[in-house]
Amino acid sequence: MTSRKIEGLRTIVTGASSGIGREIAIELARQGAKLIITARRAERLDEVLAEVKHFRPDAAAVVGDIVDAVTRRAIVEAAQREFGGLDAVVNNAGIGALGPFANANEDRVRRVMEVNFFAPVELIRLAIPLLRNGNRPIIANVSSVLGHRAVANKSEYCASKFAMHGFSDALRCELAREGIDVLLVSPSTTSSEFFDQVIDREGGATTHPRQAMSPQAVARKTVKAICQGKHEVILSAGGKALVWLDRLCPPIMNRILAKFR
Repeated sequence: MTSRKIEGLRTIVTGASSGIGREIAIELARQGAKLIITARRAERLDEVLAEVKHFRPDAAAVVGDIVDAVTRRAIVEAAQREFGGLDAVVNNAGIGALGPFANANEDRVRRVMEVNFFAPVELIRLAIPLLRNGNRPIIANVSSVLGHRAVANKSEYCASKFAMHGFSDALRCELAREGIDVLLVSPSTTSSEFFDQVIDREGGATTHPRQAMSPQAVARKTVKAICQGKHEVILSAGGKALVWLDRLCPPIMNRILAKFR
């Protein structure tokens, strides 16, 4: 676990056009990070880039879908070209799906896993050679409390976040001797555009929650954890309670959650 300064940190942020990714990019830029930001929506990404450039005029953007191997290569190449290397990767891009698993089809689970797990894993694979030569390098994977405890009607999303949790823990062990930190960030429900971008809402599933953490708060806590070199952070009191109750007595949590499916 290595502490680091954000000033000058050469960083990739995915899913940066809105929500948590946007706020992480802005917070990092405010503290002096050199940024490559990426997302699919060119117009929205340009807006974020303009905001970031108020703090770091040398920031750059790569437009594209993170599931595309060409896009992933372009992101890593941009870091090498613009900044001569890479110190941090923030994997934030993600999608969800709402509704019972039995009523869905194969396309839904495959799309969620492609965006939330396979794409960030392959971006990490490409980034590791640069990170090995980085300054106090770190990989920050934005996951979810649902990567600790699964709930009904989000089965594919939970599966993708459990996969990222396990992968992050294993990768942290593998890269420890090389001095590359791996941080797992586990927010609870966040008031972002996530619920506007789910790929399926089977069964009229609930959309915008009434109680949620702001993306700005998630960003501040994430950047603080990067500074401190933490291995894992669960960002809300409710999320911590969910995780710890599940660890202490899974049968009780199973009964509670079965009533609110």
